Amino acid sequence: MKYLQLLFLCLFVSFATAQNITIVSDATSPRAKFGAEKLSETLSAKGFTVASADKLKSSKDKVIVIGEKGTDFWKKNAKSAKIDDSKLTKKEGFLIRTQKNIIFIEGTDASGTLYGAMELVDRIKSSGHLPSEINIEDSPEMVLRGACIGMQKPVYLPGRDVYEYPYTPETFPWFYDKALWIKYLDMLVDNRMNSLYLWNGHPFASLVKLKEYPFAVEVSDEDFKKNEEIYKFLTVEANKRGIWVIQMFYNIIVSKPFAEHFNIKTQDRSRPITPLLSDYTRKSIAAFIEKYPNVGLMVCLGEAINTVDDDVEWFTKTIIPGVRDGLQALGKTEEPPIILRSHDTDGPLVMEKSLPLYKNLYTESKYTGESLTTYTPGGPWGETHKQLSALKSIHIENVHILANLEPFRYGSPDFIQKTVKAMHSVHGANALHLYPQASYWDWPYSADKTKSGERLLEMDRDWIWYKAWARYAWDSKRDRNEEVKYWDKDLAAKFGTSQEAANNILKAYEETGEIAPKTLRRFGITEGNRQTLLLGMFESQLVNPSKWRVYPGFHESCGPAGELLLEYAKKEWNKEPHSGELPTQIIAEITEHGRLAVEAIDKAEASVTKDKEEFARLKNDMHAYKAFADFFSEKVKAALLVLRYSYSNDIADLDKAMPHLEKSLEHYELLVKLTKDTYYYANSMQTAQRRIPIGGDDGNNKTWAELLPHYERELANFKRNLEKLKSSKDGKVESKEGKPWKTAEVTFIDEKPGTYLVKTGTKVYGTDISELTKIAPELQNLRGYSFVENDQNEKGTHLKFRNTKSVKLVVGYFNSDQKRFLLPPSLETDAAGNAHGQAEVILASAMNLKDLPRVNIHTYTFQPGENKLDLGKGKVLILGFIDADQNITPRDVGYIDAGEKAAVDWLFY
Repeated sequence: MKYLQLLFLCLFVSFATAQNITIVSDATSPRAKFGAEKLSETLSAKGFTVASADKLKSSKDKVIVIGEKGTDFWKKNAKSAKIDDSKLTKKEGFLIRTQKNIIFIEGTDASGTLYGAMELVDRIKSSGHLPSEINIEDSPEMVLRGACIGMQKPVYLPGRDVYEYPYTPETFPWFYDKALWIKYLDMLVDNRMNSLYLWNGHPFASLVKLKEYPFAVEVSDEDFKKNEEIYKFLTVEANKRGIWVIQMFYNIIVSKPFAEHFNIKTQDRSRPITPLLSDYTRKSIAAFIEKYPNVGLMVCLGEAINTVDDDVEWFTKTIIPGVRDGLQALGKTEEPPIILRSHDTDGPLVMEKSLPLYKNLYTESKYTGESLTTYTPGGPWGETHKQLSALKSIHIENVHILANLEPFRYGSPDFIQKTVKAMHSVHGANALHLYPQASYWDWPYSADKTKSGERLLEMDRDWIWYKAWARYAWDSKRDRNEEVKYWDKDLAAKFGTSQEAANNILKAYEETGEIAPKTLRRFGITEGNRQTLLLGMFESQLVNPSKWRVYPGFHESCGPAGELLLEYAKKEWNKEPHSGELPTQIIAEITEHGRLAVEAIDKAEASVTKDKEEFARLKNDMHAYKAFADFFSEKVKAALLVLRYSYSNDIADLDKAMPHLEKSLEHYELLVKLTKDTYYYANSMQTAQRRIPIGGDDGNNKTWAELLPHYERELANFKRNLEKLKSSKDGKVESKEGKPWKTAEVTFIDEKPGTYLVKTGTKVYGTDISELTKIAPELQNLRGYSFVENDQNEKGTHLKFRNTKSVKLVVGYFNSDQKRFLLPPSLETDAAGNAHGQAEVILASAMNLKDLPRVNIHTYTFQPGENKLDLGKGKVLILGFIDADQNITPRDVGYIDAGEKAAVDWLFY
């Protein structure tokens, strides 16, 4: 009897899987057609015989009808269904209803139709069969849910500046790989993402030709044709999947051949807007809109435009008119969306001036800068988000360069879900723009080394990154307990494990998901890609961060209220109460996160039956995170004791710091061991823009093995200086006095400014408050150049000169955030901010003026030839030229203000 029952069951299953299904869809809708194709593929794989039709006919077999609400197709094919779709109003929403043998999939719009079909696909894949009855409806919370690809490289191209990467097969071979694009676009639609951002400095010269400027094209005719073909292919395939392709560009950047033709720079932050620049850019945009009508634009006004006034003028008188010109050429009036990136500009002001001219504007701003740090954002950056979202246009949260996460795998659904909730509740945003989790500059590859040498695709490696962000961008309010079950099931399927083992994998992801965010927000110098967190930090950066220029607003905006290391040490010494998130709390938490993550991932290993090589890489990342957390916590413990010494003057405090520094090195050696055969690099941006923990000039210092000798030298220096302290008579070590720098001569072009001797008593601006009272020995041979104070505030500072050998210009920046003082170079907002090696402070606290802020010294290097320097508005000291070939030792001179504590980072040099 049991045998007959089993036979009958097998026959029933066989019959069920062999039955016929007809999919009825609107052949005129690319998205409905694509959804029908995906359903057909899935059902065929399950053993169904699938037929396609464009009309519903009477049938005893299963039928699926896919259509858009209100269309003639839907009215004709669903008239007998009597479906109440009165609540189907939200953009991209859908409902699915079963009536007898027919499944009706109705979308609010074309994308909703597609997503309804994809929902059914997912349910068939998950359950293994076609649901006998399904009655659901759904719609996304976020209006835009998109990912980003950088048409950029880890290093600059020869003869070019930052962001300047023409679209060519030599530079971007993957760009012309149609199969790769299909794979990527399928990943996006599987995750219900509806936008794709392509980032580039000046893409137009690779994609359009202008009759007025035929020489501006910077690719060959052959490559131009390839670009036209692949771009059109990309937009057509993206449209099928409900994906809007958005081309981003920087301003003001022109093509290299255009610049050479007119003998100007491709980009120059200090130059004014000219009719030539405006006309070329306006015509480029118009031609782009006319040629690729399904592509949107994202405009970055920052980094290569000097003032907010110029931003407003450029956006309203060049960008918007360019789009309108393109529409006029097409004979269309419907405005394509333009996204205003608020980076390095006054987004609310630009929008205020632009909305009367153009209605279909979106805004975008970085969530917490160029790192992921918290799900409790706030501070001045949070206020910018609130101001932009209050404009009632769609405000987009940009999860930007993940400078504190790369290169290790990151996939904490809990952290990500909380973050998306904060985007809504704190910032008022309703859209997501997601960067790759790692290797943005090296896309499509990850940084992983493999035994075979084959490069891993970033989209494959970081599948959980895309899936988690997209899942919560669709619905951030999902029940946490149900989400744990969801991810357990997903991870069990991926690695072929038990549910228990999958839960341990999830736990490892979520424990390590807290390490980098907590570490950076409490101890970092910046959230930007100037700092590569997972390579570590030097003790000097922990005990004297101001020397490295802490990015304004960073700590207040990127995490909960709390104390920084220097503040904590001061309160400890003064026996004052602490408040908020504390440094000691964080190092205890990150080491515990690391311990729990390793414990969990190790438990799961025995259960893994699938994708074992990837699991081994994931496990290695978890161990690497633990090693990093242990390394960093020991460095902080050492730093706290060194800071205590700055109050106590008790050498015993330094003796206590030594073992912690030694232990940190042991953990770092483990980190080197874990990464030397598993990663090509820690960070994908391998240029001089990267400064912390150390400069990335010429692609150096991008691995842990390269950093290890620097940390070993730091320990050796500390031991040497400690011994000097112990052997000194009074417990003090005389700091080495710097020697005067060797000066150099230049010939001024046009107009030579007045000069003054850099010596005590000189009144730089001719006023009592500008009298020099203290000057570092290095500066005492210099002859400074005088400028009228009001001219600097209103017109900026400009020099034009000729030099026959390499020189450095010595520039003094006042240590103040007040607008009347020129801010020092900032790589967070000016990508060319280290083009002359000017980003770092060479001499900290090197000059005092009577009643003005103390001065930090930067140097700008100029090669032989005609050169110019154009600095923005605000007071700044131009202290003269020196020989670029001489050895210069950066240091903290220590001329501090009354009541301030002297820096103790000399212990590590």
